[in-house]
Amino acid sequence: MASRIIATVFDCRDTETLAAFWCAVLDYEITDRWHDAHGARYVEASADGVPMLLFYPVTEPKRAKNRVHLDVRAAGAQYDEVARLVALGGRVVADDPAVPWVVLQDPEGNEFCVLPPERG
Repeated sequence: MASRIIATVFDCRDTETLAAFWCAVLDYEITDRWHDAHGARYVEASADGVPMLLFYPVTEPKRAKNRVHLDVRAAGAQYDEVARLVALGGRVVADDPAVPWVVLQDPEGNEFCVLPPERG
């Protein structure tokens, strides 16, 4: 039997702020807060039927481009969604007309892509 993804973990300096940003992006809710064996305080966010997000505190800043990132699909007009995410604290870092996605960073600099809605 193959493994299954149960969570995507974000190392971050401010777990509450980053969890709130991603909850607003994805319509998730903060579902738990807990401490690991070393006293680090995780914030857990989830929605029904999809893997949870975990936000884990670290002291070091992000230094390089992510090796893994999330792609999100706009439910409506792509640039309306980009504007909404920027208003939430995201930042556009690349908008190449040759590709269908817009690259943003979350409030801690983690890259993610916003794709247009699915064509019906």
